[in-house]
Amino acid sequence: MPRTAVRRRRLGVAVLTALALGAAAAAPAAQAQDEEPTDLITNGDFAAGTNGWWTTANLTGAVADGEWCIDVPGGTANAWDAIVGQDGLPLVTGESYELRFTARASTDVSVRALVQRPVDPWPTAVEEFPLLTSEAQDFSYAFTASADWSDAQLAFQIGRNAEPWQFCLSEVQLLTGAEPPVYEPDTGPRVRVNQVGYLPDGPKQATLVTEATDPVPWQLRNAEGALVAEGDSTPHGPEATSGESVHVIDFSGGSATGEGFTLTADGETSYPFAIGGNPYRDMAVDAMSFFYPQRSGIAIDDTIAPGYGREAGHVDVAPNQGDSAVPCYAEACDYTLDVAGGWYDAGDHGKYVVNGGISVAQLMSVYERALHAPTGDASLLEDGSLRIPEHGDGVPDVLDEARWEVEFLLSMQVPAGEELAGMAHHKIHDENWTGLPLLPADDPQPRYLYPPSTAATLNLAAAAAQAARLFAPYDAEFAAECLEAAETAWAAALAHPDVYAPDTSPAGGGPYGDSNVSDEFYWAAAELFLTTGKKTYEEHVLDSKLHEDDVFGPGAFSWASVAAIAKLDLALVPNALPGRDDVVAQVVAGADNYLELQAASPWGLSYGSSGTFDWGSNSAVLNELVVVATAFDLTGEAQYRDGVLGGLDYLLGRNALGNSYVTGYGSHDSHNMHSRWYANQLDPSLPNPPAGTLAGGPNSVTATWDPIAQRWLNGCAPQRCYIDDIGSWATNELTINWNAPLAQIANFAAEQAGTVSTSPSCKVEYRINGQWPGGFNAQILVTNTGAEPLQDLTLTWALPTGQSIVHSWSVALVQDGHTVTATELGGGYDLKPGRTYSFGLIGSKDARTAVAPASVSCSAG
Repeated sequence: MPRTAVRRRRLGVAVLTALALGAAAAAPAAQAQDEEPTDLITNGDFAAGTNGWWTTANLTGAVADGEWCIDVPGGTANAWDAIVGQDGLPLVTGESYELRFTARASTDVSVRALVQRPVDPWPTAVEEFPLLTSEAQDFSYAFTASADWSDAQLAFQIGRNAEPWQFCLSEVQLLTGAEPPVYEPDTGPRVRVNQVGYLPDGPKQATLVTEATDPVPWQLRNAEGALVAEGDSTPHGPEATSGESVHVIDFSGGSATGEGFTLTADGETSYPFAIGGNPYRDMAVDAMSFFYPQRSGIAIDDTIAPGYGREAGHVDVAPNQGDSAVPCYAEACDYTLDVAGGWYDAGDHGKYVVNGGISVAQLMSVYERALHAPTGDASLLEDGSLRIPEHGDGVPDVLDEARWEVEFLLSMQVPAGEELAGMAHHKIHDENWTGLPLLPADDPQPRYLYPPSTAATLNLAAAAAQAARLFAPYDAEFAAECLEAAETAWAAALAHPDVYAPDTSPAGGGPYGDSNVSDEFYWAAAELFLTTGKKTYEEHVLDSKLHEDDVFGPGAFSWASVAAIAKLDLALVPNALPGRDDVVAQVVAGADNYLELQAASPWGLSYGSSGTFDWGSNSAVLNELVVVATAFDLTGEAQYRDGVLGGLDYLLGRNALGNSYVTGYGSHDSHNMHSRWYANQLDPSLPNPPAGTLAGGPNSVTATWDPIAQRWLNGCAPQRCYIDDIGSWATNELTINWNAPLAQIANFAAEQAGTVSTSPSCKVEYRINGQWPGGFNAQILVTNTGAEPLQDLTLTWALPTGQSIVHSWSVALVQDGHTVTATELGGGYDLKPGRTYSFGLIGSKDARTAVAPASVSCSAG
């Protein structure tokens, strides 16, 4: 979600030891349209040796036959550790230029070619990463200047390689009068579909890009080309977010299932897609398994994550300076902390508590929803379900993965006895930005803790409180540690309610500034109330101004705005909050608003109706769908389920660019996300991001912040402000808080596919008949609402927090983790149509009021 420009000001780095080898080119006047191109480079053919050029002091070389070959040392960490360049190049606003050169290398390697200003903050006119081989290749890059620069610099940054190599350069030109470059993305067929698939009983819609004003015939064909459905499109006309005229095609009435369907209209045929099966199960697993290769402080096992094995990052092994004893920045404290572990925030090596807090909370919510939602299925998340090393411990894998981050959050807490004890440090990251690519184990930068903040402290309180209730059946000691840390953090935040993180940051990391923490207080109080039931947290929830406010605006929630998360959990997780029905109504009303916006969009899109697509817009799309999914869980009404399924279409190809924003899914998918170690675009020996990685998405607000977006996306329609390029951190970054909602929604969609026509005809009523200090009595009634007898009935539910079963009658009860399974109802006899069977239990509870489970599922043998 939104971050300030300081977040990525690391692409240009000062040349501290430049060796001038000649005079820079003189600045000519602006060129008239009919004049011959002017070459701004001095001695680009090296006829005068190296006159006009400079290098960093660690380079040596010689010119022969018009080619300059330079010996590049190994062992450098960043591209800018070795540079060849020329200064004093004049650029004129609005003029277009062409950079040409011929280059080769003694080994296959990518280099960084830049035209930039050589002063902070190093604005860039062009940035390219040509891949060199032993054969000389010609390269050409056109660009248009966006400012008058009399002192532009051409730089070939050639560092960042472990072994020595040789760089050979010839025929360098920077020509005026070039044709202005035009970015024409590959948008594929004009029939835009969900390239992954549709559920048989879900909405099935597509968008046709066409200037036609009347309805257009469409045909749906199976993999063999046979016609299975047809109809006419519905014209929508010009659409502002895409900048195109479109129609909507609705083929929901089709009953055919299988792989390889295509949709044809207006002379165009879509990418293939599936109907039926479970197109989202693999995506759910991949979206959750994304977090394992993001781990810091542990070697990634290639047998667990094939193709992604790497050495441990930021341990105390050179060149890392390690995370086991990190000091405070600018000597702001006199202690060090062991903050090894956790997840790298994004495509860099920083770790941030506020981003980690929301990310791990959403990942834990995948499991918590599976416990409490009527269509949830916690068995899909059991031990062994993900690609992680913690198999065989009896803990659901999604919780094992979450624990890796929760433990990092706990480690960021200021120790007892220190000033601001109990608060949480806001972040840890490198002293300076590093270049791409750079594996975590190769990062040589010193790392620092940055000052505590109230926002970080409350993130710790909220996430740790949620972890405490979810881990309680699996690791009571860890759950107790989490709860103690959460309550300590809450008390510290109350004592220091206005310690705000600034909106600026030293180099090496993003600021994550936040000066309004009322939402963090509300979220932390809600999670602590749900975990403990204590009156003090209940009162804070009820007294918060946000409790009555509509918090479900554009994007629903983000790292900087977390009130909606509190309401979703208060609505879904069983509790006895006074007026809880009003919270449920607020969630449903928020979902209704998103559905209304979605219905008005020819792309099935609730986000972006204002015409603005912000940083990480794809996560905003998903977070709105999380609200809609929760409304389905609370009401069971099909329009909310269909809204989630239809909303996924946009992310998986039904959009202005015809692009699936999830790596590995669809015919045309994002796979060059901004990352230092998933950097195949720059180094073929490195992988692309793993399947199930979400790209940040269109960014119409800050598209000019990175050099790639600045070069290609000026003036773009909001949906088209995206480019699948590793250099475009403003549109194509990957982050943990973008993949977390993908995990939530992919799991929701996978569970909807798994529940089609599988529920038996039974109704369950769970009554709390009486309670007393420390205990309660419950009666469960099961009614056969169908026409056939039900055999071997099994009921399952999740015990509300604070409850346990003492004994039962007329049933066999087994508890596994949070889940209770009831079998042998009345000795296992068949339940006849219209008949009701009841059984009962005595339970123990803590001081809070006993409540019924959120849902009880029923299955028959």
